Amino acid sequence: MAEGIRTSGMVGELSAEFTGTMILILFGTGVVAQVVAGGLGNHDSISWAWGLGVTFGVYVAARISGAHLNPAVTLSLAAFKGFPWPKVVPYAVAQTAGAFVAALLVRWNYTEVLAKADPGHTLKTQFVFSTLPGNGVLPVSELGALRDQVMGTAILVLLIFAITDLLNTPPGGNMGPFITGLIVVAIGMAWGTDAGYAINPARDFGPRLAEFITGYRGAWRDQYGNYYFWVPIVGPLVGGLVGAALYKFLVSRYLPVPGQQEPGRTPARD
Repeated sequence: MAEGIRTSGMVGELSAEFTGTMILILFGTGVVAQVVAGGLGNHDSISWAWGLGVTFGVYVAARISGAHLNPAVTLSLAAFKGFPWPKVVPYAVAQTAGAFVAALLVRWNYTEVLAKADPGHTLKTQFVFSTLPGNGVLPVSELGALRDQVMGTAILVLLIFAITDLLNTPPGGNMGPFITGLIVVAIGMAWGTDAGYAINPARDFGPRLAEFITGYRGAWRDQYGNYYFWVPIVGPLVGGLVGAALYKFLVSRYLPVPGQQEPGRTPARD
């Protein structure tokens, strides 16, 4: 092996997924803590910080692991893009672990602010870390939130497949991570009401576990007392497959292969 060139291997890939997801959640849960408990910022700042967190996380991990940062993305890539199935569970575990550690760091850093805003560690600040139907205040059922998560994640994965498809018109100049972040910003601004746009099982379960072990005893339930934690796991996994399937059958099957005349274009004359 030439000097200065390294192969990452499985350990490197998992380390990159862990770190990239940790960066994502540091910004994501951090901004919600700042808005909800600290009173600084608003819905737009939450949407932008989540999107920028995705952008930075992808830039961190992309060269080594592909920067999935989301079990729903990993599963969809395995089902439709040839990603190795034996790597799916290890990637998901690394992503969840990164989200868990990031949430612990945010929880620690905002200890005083959270204690002041919500001494009993209740629903008032629970959604700093994990999502709730209707963001904990609006009348949205578990099934409504599940529907929302399927649809939101389908949009996410369909668009990720589109911007990473070399046969389509992918962003140039290493702009892919930035465009991916903008997708998350847009989803947050348009699809955040029903279930807080988790659209990522690791993003929700890792922080939910972190909040549970640090005093939020209601972490697994929603405001109605129902076990809710499964919704932002199952919904995104199903939605990712739906979005990937839609892209494959509605778009990618019609893309011209290299050397094939593009649809709607007249062959050049000599």
